[in-house]
Amino acid sequence: MSSVPGRGAGILAAMRGGLAAPLVVLALLAMVVVPLSPVLLDALFTINIALSLVVMLAVVYVRRPLEFSVFPSVLLMVTLLRLALNVASTRVVLLHGHEGPAAAGHVIESFAEFVIGGSYAVGIVVFAILTIINFVVVTKGATRISEVSARFILDALPGKQMAIDADLNAGLLTREEAKARRQEVREEADFYGAMDGASKFVRGDAIAGILILAINLVGGIVIGLFSHGLSLADSAQVYTTLAIGDGLVAQLPALLIAVATAMLVTRSTGEHEMGESVHKQVFGQQRALAVAALLMGLVGVVPGMPNLPFLALAALLGWAAWRLRAGAAVAQEGEAAATDGAPAATAAVPELSWDEVRPLEPLAMEVGYRLIPLVDQAQGGQLLARLKGVRRKLTQDLGFLIPAVHVRDNLELAPGQYRLLVHGVPVATGELVPDREMALDPGQVFGPLDGIPGKDPAFGLDAVWIVPGQRAHAESLGYTVVDASTVAATHLSHIVREHAAELLGHDEVQNLLATLGRSVPKLVEDLVPKLLPLSVVVKVLQSLLADRVPVRQMRQIVEALLEHGAHTQDPAALTAAVRVALGRFIVQEINGMAPELPVYTLAPALEQVLQDSVNGQGAALEPGLAERLHQNLGECVRRQESRGEPAVLLVPGGVRAAVARLVRHSVPSLAVLAYAEVPEDKRLRLVGSVG
Repeated sequence: MSSVPGRGAGILAAMRGGLAAPLVVLALLAMVVVPLSPVLLDALFTINIALSLVVMLAVVYVRRPLEFSVFPSVLLMVTLLRLALNVASTRVVLLHGHEGPAAAGHVIESFAEFVIGGSYAVGIVVFAILTIINFVVVTKGATRISEVSARFILDALPGKQMAIDADLNAGLLTREEAKARRQEVREEADFYGAMDGASKFVRGDAIAGILILAINLVGGIVIGLFSHGLSLADSAQVYTTLAIGDGLVAQLPALLIAVATAMLVTRSTGEHEMGESVHKQVFGQQRALAVAALLMGLVGVVPGMPNLPFLALAALLGWAAWRLRAGAAVAQEGEAAATDGAPAATAAVPELSWDEVRPLEPLAMEVGYRLIPLVDQAQGGQLLARLKGVRRKLTQDLGFLIPAVHVRDNLELAPGQYRLLVHGVPVATGELVPDREMALDPGQVFGPLDGIPGKDPAFGLDAVWIVPGQRAHAESLGYTVVDASTVAATHLSHIVREHAAELLGHDEVQNLLATLGRSVPKLVEDLVPKLLPLSVVVKVLQSLLADRVPVRQMRQIVEALLEHGAHTQDPAALTAAVRVALGRFIVQEINGMAPELPVYTLAPALEQVLQDSVNGQGAALEPGLAERLHQNLGECVRRQESRGEPAVLLVPGGVRAAVARLVRHSVPSLAVLAYAEVPEDKRLRLVGSVG
């Protein structure tokens, strides 16, 4: 006896493990072949109606269509169940219909007698109306919407994939978020493609219902006349009742499933249930209810009209409009009370304290009043999300945690202007048009655009502010189109990279060392404070960032400081030693995995002048010489950029720091390397000599 529960549990586990679907399909095929008793038919017809009702209610309460992604498969199984029941009931009707209306079960008999009411003409008309509603109205509309939705979703699939890749490259998404977004896009395309085909099931089911009714009606009368010896009147009475009852029992679930299909394909992608959306968007408009109440009241006072129903409905609508207006008034009074109460709470001005002296934020953005909607998430603003993504990307690239960006409004700025501040000092400004998108000219476009001329604030490229509807046309002409939030976020990314050395302080370096100490504690303990003070380590890391060298390789940096810190505590000498240790990393950041590195060198005379200047043996560079040097280096950079190659100047180690400081702001894209920083296995290609 104890083995019976175990065997039952094993069967349930096997069904959960993947046997349920094959067993259901096998049962549907058996229903087509094996005769069913009227009692079993009653049970199956009842289950069919209940299952269709559950599916329709599931569609009503689902928040997004993709949450019911299994609906096409469910639709197929429900349609097969209904068709199998039609075949089984047809067999019973044609074999035992002569025995009376109850021969095919009480469900078919009850539907026939309740709906027909003793009149065959009424039954045929009701069935025809249900079929027309199902086939012509609901099914045809759902099929058309499915086709259009699938076409638009599939056409938009490449653009969505490109947008996800662009957000990932811009740092607005992590790899996990991008992977989830791509999976959602694929699921959406698969779902609407499947719905396009699944809607044909509903259409075919409606046609099959009409044909099955005709077969049962004509075939039953013929069988009653020639096989069972019934008169024409008796045969028509019995088989018409059974055929119409069978058709209605099948047509009601078919109509429910068709309505569920139509509701699912017409749903939007918002995160709301259908009832909640209808309540908010249809019955949540106070003005619409008030006008409807007025019109219903006017119709209700017209002589000859049914006054009581119209006036009662007008009163109900008027009461609903009054409730909505009263609720809105209470909410406004609460906001006004909160606003009026604020001055009273601060009426007693407290004494000044040191709390009033607040430290300046490392990073801040001030915006004009027209840019406030870009910051307000309640109005759909995406700027804060963009800034967060930029911080994540920069933190990964530069190797330390970029501080949070404090965004505030500033009425002193122009309406569409913003400015970026580092430690409270404005370092850059820009102009945005919040309701437009910026079309950037990357250098080769195939036509002009209508819009507001402008400049990219980050790189100074020519741009045009266009309306969002021109985006596809602009991209077809070769423009790069970005929204206003992305423009500001890109500008911030550029500024942070330029001022990274100013954003790295003692706290940040201490956190970097603490993070490294979790994996190699002995290494950090031997460096700070035993060998070098923290301030020297900070200066070394700031010098690296000033030369656009990330500090991601903290272990190599600490090891180099340990090796050379015993001989000197000069930050400049330590920085040079660290750069030599990071040579392979620095070259790879500049030139990637290319087999050779194109370089410029200094002419011997200029190199001697620079060495004498650094060693104090000669005068400092005269302004004319420095200006000519900047011009020559700028020409070299432009020449390399036109070739698609990096611009690298290779100099002796003794003058590298001086040359880097000299060209840091005038030629920012030029990388200055010392001979010792180039790995031994890296092949050099001399491009030219700078004199």
